Amino acid sequence: MGALMVIFSLQTKQRRKMTDSVEDELELSAARHRPEALEQLEAQTRFSRKELQILYRGFKNECPSGVVNEDTFKEIYSQFFPQGDASTYAHFLFDAFDTDHNGSVSFEDFVMGLSILLRGTVQEKLNWAFNLYDINKDGYITKEEMLDIIKSIYDMMGKCTYPTLKEETPRQHVEIFFQKMDKNRDGVVTIDEFIDCCQNDENIMKSMQLFENVI
Repeated sequence: MGALMVIFSLQTKQRRKMTDSVEDELELSAARHRPEALEQLEAQTRFSRKELQILYRGFKNECPSGVVNEDTFKEIYSQFFPQGDASTYAHFLFDAFDTDHNGSVSFEDFVMGLSILLRGTVQEKLNWAFNLYDINKDGYITKEEMLDIIKSIYDMMGKCTYPTLKEETPRQHVEIFFQKMDKNRDGVVTIDEFIDCCQNDENIMKSMQLFENVI
């Protein structure tokens, strides 16, 4: 189970109250951000009503205002990766969850993304991963963008996890990925190239698990 799922579902100390409805909770929090109707979220995600209640309790426990900003997101992530520096990866991940780019992640943003990452199809997960790697959101992944993401993951995992990690290792991994993904050798990777290569290369899919494990 990844860090986000731990943070927002298992950390809450109010499990005995999980049978309370989300609607009742919202009525008591009229001044705070209101998520969409529970029924609508249930229809839009692959979570059950009970799972959404659990996730909402955990989310609200960490983020009483109903939204999380980037600084809070970084603080939460740093608690789960104290052996490294999680700030850069948390920044990239925050941008991927902030789908409307308004500088905050709502409960809706969170569960929609989490639904894909935990229960989506392989193609849906790869689409989400492509969006993460496409830092400037121009529809292409450059070698430098991929390097920034890979380096941020290694920085977050820390030297304790990778005691023999050499400084050039992230770039070496990116070179291998790019050689396989950039089929037309134009210096960028499109979403079609990315998905096709990942789906047909067992080694790349295994490497992608590193990404999945830090969600």
